[in-house]
Amino acid sequence: MEVQATLPTIQDTNAKEPNSCNHPVLNYGCSHYRRRCRIRAPCCNEIFDCRHCHNEAKNDINVDQKERHTIPRHQIQQVASKAHHVAFFFSVKFIKYVISMMLCDCMYPFQVICTLCGTEQEVRQMCVNCGVCMGNYFCKACKLFDDDISKQQYHCDGCGICRIGGRENFFHCDKCRCCYSNFLRDSHPCVEGAMHHDCPVCFEFLFDSIDDVTVMPCGHTIHKNCLKEMQQHYQYACPLCFKSVCDMSKVWEKLDMEVAATPMPEFYQNKLIWILCNDCGTNSKVAFHVVAVKCPNCKSYNTRQTGG
Repeated sequence: MEVQATLPTIQDTNAKEPNSCNHPVLNYGCSHYRRRCRIRAPCCNEIFDCRHCHNEAKNDINVDQKERHTIPRHQIQQVASKAHHVAFFFSVKFIKYVISMMLCDCMYPFQVICTLCGTEQEVRQMCVNCGVCMGNYFCKACKLFDDDISKQQYHCDGCGICRIGGRENFFHCDKCRCCYSNFLRDSHPCVEGAMHHDCPVCFEFLFDSIDDVTVMPCGHTIHKNCLKEMQQHYQYACPLCFKSVCDMSKVWEKLDMEVAATPMPEFYQNKLIWILCNDCGTNSKVAFHVVAVKCPNCKSYNTRQTGG
């Protein structure tokens, strides 16, 4: 049920330079990408190894909250418009720069800097000065470079970003607006914009998260590690809709035995209450029990009292 949702690089067949990249993989790049270029961020005009390095540095806990920002990956253009960038500039430094550029038609362009010769240039795969290939895989739309082709990078036009794992292993769901494993093609419940929200545990935006994302049986998405941490704390229900996230039949059988072994006092033996089953959504009137209350429709104990 896992969905590869990391942000890798890609070789875009429509955007790749005509020159081939047959350079050996060298010790360049950062912990996120192996490549022979750095970027000049269009938001702050500073140089970083990659977008993730920028975001980590600019959102560090030691950075003033007014100065924190991320690269607007979906809005980046070769030369971005003045009006667009103002929405992303929150620091005094940025505001001063905007004022100084009021008579100009552009802000900082998105540039790459060749690691070998230091030439700063527009986004392209081959360095205009030394001719080195900055990344064996290159996506002009996402402005991504990477030498590590073992990730099996591909660009999804539906998502509008690059993903990993091989195009042949994934499909794009138009309703969920994200890529899922082929194993889920005919079995996943569609949820509108399933990954276009924050993880319900750690609150990181899931759509372009670099950590693995998994789809729960209800169709909601969550970080794989966050789901594991939930289960380690004996939490087996979706944080959003409260449906069970795994097969709970063995647990229900144990609860059956515990309920049978726990007779209710005479005062409560005829007490009836209304319950809502979180798993099947059925409202039922059942006998109250202090241990747990079972849904008569799907036999689940994942219920809540709604009246009585």
